[in-house]
Amino acid sequence: MLRIPRNIAERFSRDIGIDLGTANTLVYLKGKGIVITEPSVVAVNTKTGQVVAVGAQAKDMLGRTPAHINAVRPLVEGVISDFEVTEEMLRYLVQKAQGSQPPLGPRVVIGVPSGITNVEIRAVRDAAKNAGAREVLIVEEPMAAAIGARLPVHEAVGTMLIDIGGGTTDIALIALGGIVRSKNVRVAGDTLNQDIASYIRSEFKILIGDRTAEDVKIAVGTVVKPIVPLQTTIRGRDLVTGLPREIVITDADVREAISSSVASVIEAVKEVIETAPPEVVADVMRQGVYVTGGGALLRGLPELLAQELKVPIHVVDDPLTTVVRGTGLILEDVEKYRQVLVDDDDGSFASF
Repeated sequence: MLRIPRNIAERFSRDIGIDLGTANTLVYLKGKGIVITEPSVVAVNTKTGQVVAVGAQAKDMLGRTPAHINAVRPLVEGVISDFEVTEEMLRYLVQKAQGSQPPLGPRVVIGVPSGITNVEIRAVRDAAKNAGAREVLIVEEPMAAAIGARLPVHEAVGTMLIDIGGGTTDIALIALGGIVRSKNVRVAGDTLNQDIASYIRSEFKILIGDRTAEDVKIAVGTVVKPIVPLQTTIRGRDLVTGLPREIVITDADVREAISSSVASVIEAVKEVIETAPPEVVADVMRQGVYVTGGGALLRGLPELLAQELKVPIHVVDDPLTTVVRGTGLILEDVEKYRQVLVDDDDGSFASF
């Protein structure tokens, strides 16, 4: 195994931070910032095994592909469900981020959900290595999000963060560069989409796809009754006649559809607080709870959390990018953040 001195490795490579999300994958290029935001979707030709499209182009194909093209999401609930497709997606993203191919592969920092198994961590590392990375550093997403939000992760102060993504919700109490308590629940944005689709199917006898359900959530999704009622028009297939039909969906419909999933997230947050050391809980009462991820944009969620938890709730700036911004800060000073990493590879700065 050939070892490359650190200064040479940094000079001849372009290091990358990746938020490998169930719904979207974001890429941070050291020295430039966030360069890619793509849906985590890959279209594969089943006849040839070749990748047809990745990202936004592949997402447009969901539900519209012929028999020989399969548009898939290779990450389910935050972890790799299809290793080879994930590898192809990472290779595409790494090459697109770097532009011209540098002499050495990049050092890559990847965010993963808290509490995933060693096997799942190894799958992420192997996929990145096979995609061209010379070194892979793993960080838990709530820790990366806290770093990206510039929270005091290294101080002797308890900080609570809720990261509501596409596939999972990460709840973590952080202090002194480590996670004191955490819980990962498989209830997040995708679950809410499924709730909406199921509700519309049962109440209106209309069949809609995940894409339409997500559009409904964005348009009229709310967890508390708004001052001005919201409504949107959707189209789907009538399950009785089999023909297309158009209906109006209101915020009340969505609120009823997602209420049980939202309640389960709040219950998980309460469980983390109940098991936390008293001093950390006191810090959380003073500092409040920080909410990030796409779920932080759901209307009324901060108000509902404040009402249920009896502590201040803060939605971080640009919640969709906090994890990838955290990986970028780690890249800028790896030694400073070495202790927050789940796995620092084999301790070398470069290996072939």
